[in-house]
Amino acid sequence: MNLDALSIFNGGNLLLKNILQVNMTGVTGSINFTSDRNFIHPAFEVINVIGVGYRRIGYWSNYSGLSVLPPEILYTKPPNRSSANQRLNSVIWPGQTTDRPRGWAFPNNGRQLRIGVPKRVSYLEIVSQVEGTDTFKGYCIDVFTAAVNLLPYAVPYKLVPFGDGRNNPSDTELVRLITTGVYDAAIGDIAIITNRTRMVDFTQPYIESGLVVVAPVRKSNSSAWAFLRPFTPGLWCVTAIFFLIVGFVVWILEHRINDDFRGPPKEQVVTVLWFSLSTLFFAHKQNTISTLGRLVLIIWLFVVLIINSSYTASLTSILTVQQLSSPVKGIETLISSNDPIGHQQGSFARDYLVEELGIRESRLIPLNSPEEYARALKDGPHGGGVAAVVDERAYVDLFLSTRCEFSIIGQQFTKAGWGFAFPRDSPLAVDMSTAILRLSESGDLQRMHDKWLTRSACTPQGTKLEVDRLQLKSFWGLFVTCTQRNSSLLVEARDLDVFRHFLHL
Repeated sequence: MNLDALSIFNGGNLLLKNILQVNMTGVTGSINFTSDRNFIHPAFEVINVIGVGYRRIGYWSNYSGLSVLPPEILYTKPPNRSSANQRLNSVIWPGQTTDRPRGWAFPNNGRQLRIGVPKRVSYLEIVSQVEGTDTFKGYCIDVFTAAVNLLPYAVPYKLVPFGDGRNNPSDTELVRLITTGVYDAAIGDIAIITNRTRMVDFTQPYIESGLVVVAPVRKSNSSAWAFLRPFTPGLWCVTAIFFLIVGFVVWILEHRINDDFRGPPKEQVVTVLWFSLSTLFFAHKQNTISTLGRLVLIIWLFVVLIINSSYTASLTSILTVQQLSSPVKGIETLISSNDPIGHQQGSFARDYLVEELGIRESRLIPLNSPEEYARALKDGPHGGGVAAVVDERAYVDLFLSTRCEFSIIGQQFTKAGWGFAFPRDSPLAVDMSTAILRLSESGDLQRMHDKWLTRSACTPQGTKLEVDRLQLKSFWGLFVTCTQRNSSLLVEARDLDVFRHFLHL
């Protein structure tokens, strides 16, 4: 390049003067300038580009700022540049949403997220692949789709099946494949447990599902000796002993001054027994004269009132409510026994039973379907089956909805929930959690739960597991208090006798 051939343009001032003197009408309107070189009433359209098209959402001018009205209309009004007057029509953002993006979205490079979905062979209400297609259906799919639709940006994704279709796949292995990059996320019946949270980030749980014990139950009909069932043998024995003790204490305090407690030895024994037993019905005819005797009787009548009321309530429950009993009383029974235990194949229940509860792996039997559950439970531990099945509450509710001969035994002994898994520090996990909360608050989450998971073919009969018998530990406070007061009153009576004897000396 020959820089010496370049020359300096000396007509700049003349060019500027000619531009400032322009007064014409162009495509965008009138073009002219003020004496201070500002464009008179400049105006521009604000457009929203959508793909290959666009739409006008308002105008801008140095007279009125942003406005949805053309500037020509506003020129006839006093200028108003207040922030409340600066308005535009709604902007349609990528993903065909009017919600303003928070500043992050997936790169628009055409790549879809590969989302792993377990290819289950049982409990297809949870999640299942539509036969002959690449689509999925079920409770988890509905929740995921509804949550994605609430995101303020587009999320292109493809659901990819995980598993051979013959056995329920391992959810832990599915989560691990996210860390290796095989999948960008995972959805389905994935329980949020400690070892999985070390590998991925989970969303807010969309359903609670802890572990419970399922076992066969049988009807327990009332027998001729049902009136003895409210109390354990130990409680019956202690109660009978206390009846005799109280009668003996009252006799000690009364027989010297009360004619009702005097007479031949045989008659006094009968009087003590009759007095003790009659207090059960508050029908004792012997009057107590001494203050100490009355105190003993008042305390004992209070104890009798509590025992009588508890016995009546327990017996009423036994005789009027259909009872169901099971040899398994809860997870504690399974831990202390050597019977085989069933669990769902691919569930975290196996690892929990072995690693957390110390149950031998040889006792665990993997089961793959509700039919296998029912068959193993009916066969029992002595017929090649299992004593009980340990599984998550959501599956158990589906299992019990059509099989009324089984029941949940004891309480749920773990707290867990299902969530969607994403790579660590993925902002999508946070946004999906927010979407799930919105679904819960709007009631949509419960409606989806009712659609897929709430069904029952069992007729409600008011059944419940066998009522626990009242034990001695339930009343030990009453008996201890009664013993202490009786002992102290006897000591006080002895001291009074010694004092009276001293006065007679």
